[in-house]
Amino acid sequence: MSAQHDFLDRHFGLRDRTALITGGSSGIGRAIAGALASAGARVVVLARREAPLRTAVEELRAAGHRADWVAADLGDRDALRAAAERAVGFVGEPDILVTAAGVNHRPPLDDLTEAQWDTTMSVNLDAPFLLGQRFGPSMAGRGWGRIIHLASQQSVRAFGASGAYGVSKAAVSALARSQAEAWSRHGVCVNALAPGFVRTPLTRAVFDDPVRTEAMAARTMAGRNGEAADLTGAAVFLASDAARYMTGQTLFVDGGLSVT
Repeated sequence: MSAQHDFLDRHFGLRDRTALITGGSSGIGRAIAGALASAGARVVVLARREAPLRTAVEELRAAGHRADWVAADLGDRDALRAAAERAVGFVGEPDILVTAAGVNHRPPLDDLTEAQWDTTMSVNLDAPFLLGQRFGPSMAGRGWGRIIHLASQQSVRAFGASGAYGVSKAAVSALARSQAEAWSRHGVCVNALAPGFVRTPLTRAVFDDPVRTEAMAARTMAGRNGEAADLTGAAVFLASDAARYMTGQTLFVDGGLSVT
């Protein structure tokens, strides 16, 4: 191995690491699962629907990666706990936890129902908390771990009928800080990734409208909207040894959208 490759492998490689990725069957979660696997990690993807999970894992395995899947409704606490234990059955206690699963109910606030509020909080906030409670202490006990939450532009500002979604994503950034405070001294770095406006199944309705799509792109410094692949380098960094002194942060990967 060349000195260059040795450096990259030592700082950014994930060989012998294991990762659990919620929402790993589509969108940003799927892209991150592929990136972590490409960096050497064995991955388990967790989401609600079995068919997309099977497809994602088949694609990962076809690319030569080690991958498994677990299906569960992340809004169901008992189902989530059971799914976490099934994931442990595949890879043992994970070294890396990525919480990318989310729901995006965003009607005008006057029209937001209690059921929509509860569902949003259960999936977007409670699931990351519960999985952190399950895996954070064991990571700390082993002296190494990485937790990466998916935040949002709505973590810091309101637009697009932020509603419950914006509240949940602001709370996710706060959760990352609280978990970092609890476990970073034991080698567990906890951070959040905040995407810009990214083409995913959750944003399909906007991308189907060329006028709205162009307007969003014009708000960025980069002059374009994001793709899921734009998040993968940052995710590998946060999951790696290179990020050993970065914790409690929300890292914006947004083409400059958040600072315009």
